[in-house]
Amino acid sequence: MARTTIPGGLIPDSNANPPPRRPLAPWADNVFTLMTHGAAVLTLLLLAGIILSLVLGAWPAIQAFGLSFLWSAEWDPVEQKFGGLVMIYGTLMTSFIALLIAVPVSFGIALFLTELSPRWLRRPLGTAIELLAAVPSIVYGMWGLLVFGPLLAEHVQQPLQAAFGNVPVLGALFAGPPVGIGILSAGIILAIMVIPFIASVMRDVFEVTPALLKESAYGLGATTWEVVFKVVLPYTKAGVMGGIMLGLGRALGETMAVTFVIGNMNQLDSLSIFEAANSITSALANEFAEAGEGLHQASLIYLGLVLFFITTIVLALSKLLLARLQRSEGSRS
Repeated sequence: MARTTIPGGLIPDSNANPPPRRPLAPWADNVFTLMTHGAAVLTLLLLAGIILSLVLGAWPAIQAFGLSFLWSAEWDPVEQKFGGLVMIYGTLMTSFIALLIAVPVSFGIALFLTELSPRWLRRPLGTAIELLAAVPSIVYGMWGLLVFGPLLAEHVQQPLQAAFGNVPVLGALFAGPPVGIGILSAGIILAIMVIPFIASVMRDVFEVTPALLKESAYGLGATTWEVVFKVVLPYTKAGVMGGIMLGLGRALGETMAVTFVIGNMNQLDSLSIFEAANSITSALANEFAEAGEGLHQASLIYLGLVLFFITTIVLALSKLLLARLQRSEGSRS
């Protein structure tokens, strides 16, 4: 170490390297490793506990109805006959309609905010979209029942029935009383609720695309659409798929908003999207507090177990899709 002589002795030179830091004690790394492993194991134990509690609670219904519970449409608490087909169909159909509407709208929002919007508009518009996620679900439900439902019945359902009522397939799809509540209304409300989540994730992942890649594509003469579909989307496909799965999980698990607008009818008279129906979460919210011990309560818990497995299957399929996309990208390269 260089030293400088001054009156009073020698002091280290200010340009010299600082003394090395003392390493942490070895036990600190061991404690941190144990804590992280413990957190992972605790998560798995909680998941296993949830599954076990659902299975035990639903066991009387599993013994009584077996897998036929999944395709039986009868739900009669008086006769103690239960089937979850109506609720499963309502849950899947409303979530499908929600994603069918929300994904392209969210993609357009994210594309506008990252590629087309003026700089002064990006922050206020992005904040306004994110504020939609802060609105309570019961507010969406009340608005859907009192405001959106009548507008949907008058300006959407009635014109569609007048235009396609006599068409063989579309007529059955748009059949039913145009009252503004039902599967279509619930799907649209869910779409409005999940758009902020999907759009925010898409915007964030679009922004992490290296500017050099986009500028190179623009320099080669690519249009904005070509840059988005050939550069941005391939680079951010994992994040985009994650945003879509986040929105799907919100749609599958939404309760209060769906309860207000789906109609809560435990019958499956037709496959019309205008018909009133029911969903798993809506059935649990409406009936669990009043269900007596026995098959009724066990059947509701069985519905919760089915919803748990639906979300697990959706997550597994999304992982397989991402793995397949990554393998195809590797084969092309």
